[in-house]
Amino acid sequence: MPKEILFLVEESMDGGYEAQAPGYSIYTQADTLDEVRRMTVDAVRCRFDEGDLPRIIRLHLVREEVIAV
Repeated sequence: MPKEILFLVEESMDGGYEAQAPGYSIYTQADTLDEVRRMTVDAVRCRFDEGDLPRIIRLHLVREEVIAV
C-alpha cells in the first residue's frame, strides 16, 4: 500500500488537462484544474480498495514552453 501517489498533470493538446500516475494504470482527464483534482481522487478510489488507499495524492503540474532564439 503506497502512502502517496503522484500524478503528472499536463495541458492537453485538445484543451483541458490530462493526468497519469507513473507506475500505475491510472489516467484521467478534465477541462479545469479543479476538475482534475476531483477526477484524480475518484480514479484513485476506483483503483485501490478502501484499506489500501494512499493517504496523499500529489499533483505535479508539467508545463512545456518553447522559446525561439
